[in-house]
Amino acid sequence: MTDSNKAPVASRRHALKLLGAAPMLPLGGLAFLTACGGGGGGGGQAFPPIVLPPAPAPAPGTTPAPAANFVSAEFGSMAAPSLADAAAMATTTVGSTLKVSFDNGSSTEYKLAYQPFFLTGDMVSDGKGGKVLAGGYVDINNKPIVDASVVGKERQFFSDAPDGSSLLTVPNASVPGVKGKPVFAVVQFEYTTKNQAGASTYGQLPSPIAVLTLDQDQATGKLSLVKYHNVDMSSAHGLWITCGASLSPWGTHLSSEEYEPDAFTASGNAQFKAYSKNVFGSETTAKAYHYGHLPEVTVNPDGTGSVKKHYCLGRISHELIQVMPDNRTALMGDDYTNGGLFMFVADKEKDLSAGTLYVAKVGAGFSIDPSAAGADLTWIKLGHATSAEIEALANTVAPTDIMDVKFADPADASYTKIFADGVAQWVKLVPGMEKAAAFLETHRYANLVGASMAFTKMEGTTVNAKDKVAYSALANIQDSMVKNGKAWRAEMNVSLDKLLKAGGVMAHSMAGGKKDTGGTAINSDWVPFSTKALIVGEDIAADALGNTANPDKIASPDNIKFSEKMRTLFIGEDSGNHVNNFLWAYNIDTKKLSRILSTPAGAECTGLHAVDEINGWTYIMSNFQHPGDWGTGPSKTPADGLHGKVYTTLDPLIKTNYKDGFSAVVGYLTADPIQPKLAK
Repeated sequence: MTDSNKAPVASRRHALKLLGAAPMLPLGGLAFLTACGGGGGGGGQAFPPIVLPPAPAPAPGTTPAPAANFVSAEFGSMAAPSLADAAAMATTTVGSTLKVSFDNGSSTEYKLAYQPFFLTGDMVSDGKGGKVLAGGYVDINNKPIVDASVVGKERQFFSDAPDGSSLLTVPNASVPGVKGKPVFAVVQFEYTTKNQAGASTYGQLPSPIAVLTLDQDQATGKLSLVKYHNVDMSSAHGLWITCGASLSPWGTHLSSEEYEPDAFTASGNAQFKAYSKNVFGSETTAKAYHYGHLPEVTVNPDGTGSVKKHYCLGRISHELIQVMPDNRTALMGDDYTNGGLFMFVADKEKDLSAGTLYVAKVGAGFSIDPSAAGADLTWIKLGHATSAEIEALANTVAPTDIMDVKFADPADASYTKIFADGVAQWVKLVPGMEKAAAFLETHRYANLVGASMAFTKMEGTTVNAKDKVAYSALANIQDSMVKNGKAWRAEMNVSLDKLLKAGGVMAHSMAGGKKDTGGTAINSDWVPFSTKALIVGEDIAADALGNTANPDKIASPDNIKFSEKMRTLFIGEDSGNHVNNFLWAYNIDTKKLSRILSTPAGAECTGLHAVDEINGWTYIMSNFQHPGDWGTGPSKTPADGLHGKVYTTLDPLIKTNYKDGFSAVVGYLTADPIQPKLAK
């Protein structure tokens, strides 16, 4: 390296010192200044770095200028793409900005852009001199699962649905090929939409999780893929529909298994039988009670990883867990109709293998009006267990050993009528099976003990630690939440006058010193005790593009993550209401909402992960899944569905960009300075 090549690195480090604790997104490059997209290509492009200029040296005998301390971050919103630029609707588009302000009155503004690591279906480095299929599916023996639906086009299945991601570092990491510093990303793949013949394969394949070894350039923060490693899932019986994810405070990837298979109907369920066949080679091997739990992935210093599935956090529709700063208390979303708000308090810090499970009871006054006072939350104890004892039960018990479930009224007062997933059921617990019911039939048991099982699609959770507030996304405020709606029950106190398909985000205030409904102290200082609406969307009549929710407000929030440094809640959409789904930044102090990214039409925002600092750099991770998933309208075609006005134009573009519509992208946001201002 020549001396001239060394200079930018030194300048960059000097600038970082002057900027104090400012959030510094990885620099993109000159190419990004003229191209806002990037979702159509894979990773690995080499962009020339842009570096901040060095501060002038102080005059001899004078005191160096003090560091400029970070004050605030403000995102500038981009316009929603339209058919005036159809290409922008058919890829990941970024036209937003980030302004960082300092206490000396100076500021730096950045133009944001998107950098992919890869498209699923790409062949990427396995770190051993070979190649591996990104997002590829393997069975319980780690052998490729082949899509043979079209004769002559047999190939390994790969996912079009990357989801939860975590970015982390590991002490003493060492991976060949890394020239800067090793950083790891854990990425899970929820499902694949269809086979090559066009038939649905949702939930029929075991969800893979990969560890990506990334080379972090210390001058620019740029991350480059060096190694892709599939985590062996055999010890976890394979994984079922992994959705959102989070990074634990101790640096592990907390995954999810969504829409747990109903153990009472699994033996006749074609989806579950196909899953079992693909995982184990037999339609009858998979056990329903092994799925619907929380897998935890640990990354090793060599870029490999291992998994441990925890069975004691409730068998629910796990969407996204958030562990609080105490390393013990976890708040969990439940992406379900007739779902609940669940909390787990571990016995020991940094160890989710044993603890106590609770479910919320909502008090009067629940509202989705952000100006309303909100409602109290109390907590019903469901039980205490270890993961090992619940896994042992999952291995051995039949659902009828736990409870009797009838799907028609037995006209017997010893049964309790409940609603689960919008379906009326009559349930009677087998005496002495409370623990098995609490941890393996969690939805039904929570109903029996009087929890507010009335939420529809409660998805991502995150925490604002400074203010001791947790946030939960409600993708759709409808069905079980609405008076006279699907499975609505007044005694649960979630009784809204009208639906809001656009959904919203709830804020839960937290404190210590709380007791459960039985009068026993809850051993946590992070217990939600009240809930109120923070921000909601707005349903509209279809506009000129086809949106049925206001495009300048959130719609169907799903992934949410909070940045402590930027005081910003990031919100990713999974919407059947916006023609393009968006990633938003909402400043919880200024209440400013900014659109910062648009996914391809028909795609869902996933993999959201905000990292305040890794080796001096701030990262916003963002994936998407199933581009060009048009859905259908009353005619059972896309013509009169949400995308009826755009799909004819956009479908060929998306198929060109994303491997005939079978692919999706894993990546992150970058930034380039527009007008660096280090001092006045």
